[in-house]
Amino acid sequence: MRPDSTVQMMQYITGAWVSQAISVAATLGVADELARGPHQVEELAQAVGADADALYRLLRALTDLGLFQELDDQRFALTEVGELLRTDQPGSLAGMAKLIGAPFHRRAWTDLVESVRTGESAFERLFGFGFDHFRDHPDDGRILNEGMTAVSGALVAPSVLAYDFSPFRTIVDVGGGHGALLAAVLSEHPKSRGVLFDLPHVIQSAGEPLAMASVKDRCELVGGDFFESVPSGGDAYLLSNIIHDWGDDDAVRILANCRAAMKDTGRVLLCESVIPDAPREPSPTTLIDLEMLVMARGARQRTASEYTLLFERAGLHLTGVHGDRGTFSIVEGRPLPE
Repeated sequence: MRPDSTVQMMQYITGAWVSQAISVAATLGVADELARGPHQVEELAQAVGADADALYRLLRALTDLGLFQELDDQRFALTEVGELLRTDQPGSLAGMAKLIGAPFHRRAWTDLVESVRTGESAFERLFGFGFDHFRDHPDDGRILNEGMTAVSGALVAPSVLAYDFSPFRTIVDVGGGHGALLAAVLSEHPKSRGVLFDLPHVIQSAGEPLAMASVKDRCELVGGDFFESVPSGGDAYLLSNIIHDWGDDDAVRILANCRAAMKDTGRVLLCESVIPDAPREPSPTTLIDLEMLVMARGARQRTASEYTLLFERAGLHLTGVHGDRGTFSIVEGRPLPE
């Protein structure tokens, strides 16, 4: 066995240590404190509510990973990478770091072995149906929402905003959460109006991103269930990281409801991380696919060929996959002739 193979394998095996350490730094708000300038560890520990010696050991390890810089007298400063844990930064990944280290998420991933043995969601086996759990446990729901908002801002939004929405007068964001993504789209397209659609309890507290972006006057907030219907009359139906949450039959129901609601000239636009078709290049999407296996029954990432089959079952035709398939892409479909 070559020494470099052993080192590589050890890096993979201890990856959970890295993500948990980063999650702790994000949860404590270390980067937000260091944004004001270098801090001595005693001062920093008092500010974030930590034991000074333990915090020093955490920051020393994360310094070796490039997140912080250790100066003289146990003082620490942020690096460019560490800036991504600031909550006030565009593209912040602090929410995602908190989610990965949250007890409910870590517990579910610990049961990955059962998911692989049975094909069933570890999260649902441990905690019950995901959407019910997060509704009934709002603290977990807040952590999940922060994580999804971080991913949306850092990775999803750039892919969505690279797509040309200018032909669409009415954009329906299906399962759009609090409206951060729709706010970004409407900000770029002042002639368009939006419909933010999600479950009633989500819509009840939604809309702040729309107000902050000064686009709320061009947006209607609608509560409902996309398995029953979606708002009608849209020119574009945007579903960001929605279809990957569901198995094929449920995914077809959602897409078919979009097809029934849209104009004949409309489009379905899925923002998803697409697994490359064979011959396949290595892709981070395969690890996202394991996240889906763990977190929800039937959830999965798909290839363009698999989306083609889903679209056809829903009365749609896949017209293209736009963007970098290594991260997130727009999977575009239009109605099939009746």
